[in-house]
Amino acid sequence: MQKEIDLVISPDHIFDQSYIKTVILQQEKLKADSLSHFFVRKRSIDARSRQPVYRLKVLLYINEAPALEVFNPIYKDVRHAKPVIIVGAGPAGLFAALRLIELGLKPIILERGKDVKSRRRDLAEINRNGKLNPESNYCFGEGGAGTYSDGKLYTRSDKRGDVNKMLQILVAHGANADILVDARPHIGTNKLPHIISAIRESILNAGGEVLFDTKLLDFKIVNGKFKTAITNRGDFDGEALILATGHSARDIYYLLREKSLLLEAKPFALGVRIEHPQHIIDEIQYKCAIRHENLPPSYYSLVTQVGARGVFSFCMCPGGIIAPCATEEGEIVVNGWSPSKRNNPFANSGTVVQINLSDVKSDEDDAFRLLDFQTNIERKAFLAGGSSLQAPAQRMVDFVNNRISADLPKNSYLPGLQSANLYEVLPQFVAQSLKSALPEFGRKMMLPKGKTGYFTNEAVLVGVESRTSSPIRIPRDKESLQHPNVSNLFPCAEGAGYAGGIISAAIDGQACADAVWRTLQ
Repeated sequence: MQKEIDLVISPDHIFDQSYIKTVILQQEKLKADSLSHFFVRKRSIDARSRQPVYRLKVLLYINEAPALEVFNPIYKDVRHAKPVIIVGAGPAGLFAALRLIELGLKPIILERGKDVKSRRRDLAEINRNGKLNPESNYCFGEGGAGTYSDGKLYTRSDKRGDVNKMLQILVAHGANADILVDARPHIGTNKLPHIISAIRESILNAGGEVLFDTKLLDFKIVNGKFKTAITNRGDFDGEALILATGHSARDIYYLLREKSLLLEAKPFALGVRIEHPQHIIDEIQYKCAIRHENLPPSYYSLVTQVGARGVFSFCMCPGGIIAPCATEEGEIVVNGWSPSKRNNPFANSGTVVQINLSDVKSDEDDAFRLLDFQTNIERKAFLAGGSSLQAPAQRMVDFVNNRISADLPKNSYLPGLQSANLYEVLPQFVAQSLKSALPEFGRKMMLPKGKTGYFTNEAVLVGVESRTSSPIRIPRDKESLQHPNVSNLFPCAEGAGYAGGIISAAIDGQACADAVWRTLQ
């Protein structure tokens, strides 16, 4: 017999399998020899009470041998199969390629950036010397923005596709099996590159192609269908084109406009990245001065309404680092990431304000008006930050009081921070929304009287967090996923305005691969 039960386990015993078994036997009133096996199917932390606990969903096998599920995708030999061009080697592009191989089609991935190993040198130049390579950076290169921007796998995309399959694929390529269990799965920037390399090897071993330093410059359309991708390294013919370029490949939007293909302006969010000492967040969330060694650094999720406008935390990175994520000279963009152990002394999170289409006026329905707005703010941040990718920053209480900080706290942003008035960088309605929201967030995350909570001058606001999602959508049919102007062009994932985050993008990549297969039938 199989039975699923709920357990509550203290942090002291969460990794003690014999203790958990004893609790199961006592709770279910079972004899030891009747419990053949048990699997923890889901693990989450409940910190609502004074003592944080783990809540487990456990599958029991009672007087029955366990049925072990083996994930074994079949990657066919596709060396001589029909070719499909994929632009972008982020999660959407890579997972689309794996699915195409399963379906018997040959993926040819064109990636403007470098492989994961070579990218490291360019990231080191960004962080140490403030030197940006526009084709190889935190956004462009193998694995996309997620490779060196944390590896968080938490998603609410269950209705879009098979989340567990995406996690299983990652485990099959080297991820820790804990991601199948944890309620908020996380790989970590230090481990994700090895997994991305393993996925590339699966694609190559099956006969697919992955080409780096290969930038899409143009493409040929014949009789309303994609025919050829034109790159800096030659031309590539394909039966279909999957555009999985990410939210920062602005040149792709301009290329589509030049070819008179339909584009739409899309709402996004804009704000800052806020960094606290991690111990402050731990004490607030776990309600204890010292975090238990078996509890991970804590996270938070905050949201409020300021008038009719949403303000919310985004991409929270416990034990993390703020990273410079610009893709062109003369702009400042920040994001955050955490290593697998999340053992850095700071916690950071994007804290952003909803930007609506009506916020940016235009004489006509200009699909680029929000992109131009986004670009202008990033350039203002560059001018306010100074040289070598220094970012403009302000202590939290100083910002709310509209006071330039006399100095800035220790922080994780390696190119360095420059004290600035963020009201001169952010649009007025964004700055005012943050000014109203931050004290409210402070009231939601307080410590006992006399101790500093969330709303503190120990926290620093770093500008600007602007690449939360694409400000342009590339339209596609809801059922066929085809672009309305080109029947075998498939706009995919975050760059097309349809998915954000590693797992959501992976799901969308596989959905686009399925759509290609249906079209070619």
